[in-house]
Amino acid sequence: MKTKIHFIVNPIAGKGKNELSPALLETYFPKTEYSVSIKKTAFVLHASSLTKTSIEEGAQIIVACGGDGTINEVARCLVNTQVVLGILPMGSGNGLASNLKIPKILKRALSIIKSQNAIAIDTGSINGEPFFSNAGIGFDAHVISDFEENTTRRLFSYVKSTLRTLKEYSFDNNVVLKYNGTTETISPFLLFVSNSNEMGYKMSLTPRASLQDGLLDVVLVPKLSNFKLFLFAMLFLFKKHHWLKEVRFKQVTALEITNRDNTILKAQKDGGFFIPKGPKIKITVHPKNLKVCVKN
Repeated sequence: MKTKIHFIVNPIAGKGKNELSPALLETYFPKTEYSVSIKKTAFVLHASSLTKTSIEEGAQIIVACGGDGTINEVARCLVNTQVVLGILPMGSGNGLASNLKIPKILKRALSIIKSQNAIAIDTGSINGEPFFSNAGIGFDAHVISDFEENTTRRLFSYVKSTLRTLKEYSFDNNVVLKYNGTTETISPFLLFVSNSNEMGYKMSLTPRASLQDGLLDVVLVPKLSNFKLFLFAMLFLFKKHHWLKEVRFKQVTALEITNRDNTILKAQKDGGFFIPKGPKIKITVHPKNLKVCVKN
């Protein structure tokens, strides 16, 4: 019986103009052993729609070809199923692929899919919406909001969005956090929740995070003076932000965030802007409910 592998390609991810050659795929997946289908996305959430159709068509492996946003759209349909996620990193950040040691070199990534070596990883959810790398409120969500207005999705664009946000950003909301039996009220500069140990572009706020420990890693950064903010940014670039005493780290299975003034908080998940439907946000880990192709 032939193995059915479907490739969901986001042609405009990363630098754009992403293509998969049927001839190249046949060298890895000969027609005598595999049934291969290539589908291209044309609009936001199209990858999810295509993935659902592929599941109905009996695909055993569905490959997300794009960045973390494309992976999110595909993988959200595969949680709690026996269908395996494959990844061809074609995005700008590629945080989850990097954490899983899936290379950007196409032929090497295809070899990983061909091996069909799969592991089960944890996933997260924010108000019921799945995420696989990270989610958060505060500064990073405002950066993503600015970044999504750019026509190009490259590191330089992300840096420009970060600098613009630093200039204009003010977070005066008092939020109530509930986690691990603790309740506290803070006004965070940054509240970052991570399932993986990388954000993309080889940057990390949670280098010790694991995709298989049943926990989410939380970084809490309060309001900082301009000097401390500059120091935090410099330390972060050198992966030493934990040296700043104001930076706190927690590990949780669930986190509840309630905005005390009942306004809607800006949030992000997997590098995409996310607007909750109400002032309360609940973030939860779901242990080992997604199968992913990885290197042997």
